[in-house]
Amino acid sequence: MAGCIFCAIRDGRAAAHRVAEDEHAFAIMDINPQNDGHVLVIPRPHFETVVDIPEADFLATIRLSRRVVAGIRMALEPDGMHLIHNSGRAANQSVPHFHVHLIPRWFNDGKKFDWALRPGDPARLNALAEKIRSRV
Repeated sequence: MAGCIFCAIRDGRAAAHRVAEDEHAFAIMDINPQNDGHVLVIPRPHFETVVDIPEADFLATIRLSRRVVAGIRMALEPDGMHLIHNSGRAANQSVPHFHVHLIPRWFNDGKKFDWALRPGDPARLNALAEKIRSRV
């Protein structure tokens, strides 16, 4: 896709710190890391969001993500790991090419990726579950 930085990286038209790749996906260091070792895993074909990517490409991206997570764990020994996909502008997707963030976490690293737990209203949860279930 014209103008897509990830497509430019894939095609060798833009530089990146490559971590791993296979015939289906590639992994690069995030140039705006949330923590040391923050990696992006990107399918080679251009798909904008999680609803656009075919299942085979999604699974291939997740397979490479698992390999990279294992490498991050061995290399950096984090206390935990975030696997995050932001889908759409309202969810802060900054590059409209599906990708997964792998973000190593350490206790007391000062990062805030949490939210307050508030019990949902059971009637509302049931209604929402029914609405979604009828469309799955």
